Amino acid sequence: MPIRSWDIFCTVIDNFGDIGVCWRLARQLAQEHGHTVRLWVDDLNAFARLAPGLDPTAPQQRIAGVEIRPWPRDEPAATTVFCEAVPHDVVIEAFACTLPEPFLARMATRVPHPAWINLEYLSAEPWVRDYHAMPSPHPRLPLTKHFFFPGFEPGTGGLLRETALGAEREAFLGSAAAQAALWHRLDAQPLAEALKVSLFAYANASLPALLQQWRDGPRRVQCLVPLGLAADQVAACLDTQAQVGRHFTAGALSVHFVPFVRQEHYDELLWACDLNFVRGEDSFVRAHWASRPLVWQIYPQADDAHRAKLDAYLELAGRHADPAASAVQTAFWHAWNGFGGEVDWPALAARLPALQAAAGNWQRRLRHLGDLAANLVAFCENQVE
Repeated sequence: MPIRSWDIFCTVIDNFGDIGVCWRLARQLAQEHGHTVRLWVDDLNAFARLAPGLDPTAPQQRIAGVEIRPWPRDEPAATTVFCEAVPHDVVIEAFACTLPEPFLARMATRVPHPAWINLEYLSAEPWVRDYHAMPSPHPRLPLTKHFFFPGFEPGTGGLLRETALGAEREAFLGSAAAQAALWHRLDAQPLAEALKVSLFAYANASLPALLQQWRDGPRRVQCLVPLGLAADQVAACLDTQAQVGRHFTAGALSVHFVPFVRQEHYDELLWACDLNFVRGEDSFVRAHWASRPLVWQIYPQADDAHRAKLDAYLELAGRHADPAASAVQTAFWHAWNGFGGEVDWPALAARLPALQAAAGNWQRRLRHLGDLAANLVAFCENQVE
């Protein structure tokens, strides 16, 4: 049965990761597929960092074709809101956020029942293929939830990627005017012959050592740091303030503090750089489509549970890279994520040409999986009862 409308529920856990994925998916469903999308978010203040036009106090608003509603957490308000809301054709609980009970009850009385999806976190672990699309019947209600896993291999949901993204990247790289406009928005100027690096990270114990290696290295490094956790740590290391437009130079290192850009402009920052440090899930995926070498800081979990996830990705991506470059990348990523050793920038810098070639090959392989939004639409059309 064709589907035309979606409810997406999102809780904001690490400030931007979860809402970043949900906001990108919601926009793509609305703009590319022409579907009605209602996005429920429990922290509109954090969301506003990604969508500057958003009003955190509004009870209802529409941005980029998406209806945005606050998800009230106090029980009386939630009961009122969700007893009145009519569920759409598909209901997504992003990252196991748990749907409100009154809304579940409305889903059970809707005819036909909505397709119910738990959109899971991205992982390259082999078990993902076995659990992707697995059904989970509700214990009381006549509803069945399906698990939908983004992934890097056939048998998963693939990655979020807008249809025109590749063409937009090529147009940007071929346009001096577009690149100049980006640098103007960043309130910075490109430095000739410098290695351009974007740095988006959580607080990181390896960052001071990396800054020192950049400072003392033979090649000039221009580091662009969006305001946030990494910018605050960089500023503390350099004994300065993290303010847009402020820059700091020491030895071969030039640091520029740039605005925390909205999602639509973040891709351009990745495209303009030679190496991208990213974190969490959304920026990690976007760095793949930039077709540039990247360094990933995975979201930390208790008991180092995230290491298996990190190593699964490194092993999978490493199958399609030069073995020596892959080994250097693995060592650097381990150090960057606190799994032993010190970051070795000279070793990574020497392998950047090989890692650049591998990045291009890897993203071309990933494109063959189809994009997650289109894969999700096709799957849900078979689930609406």
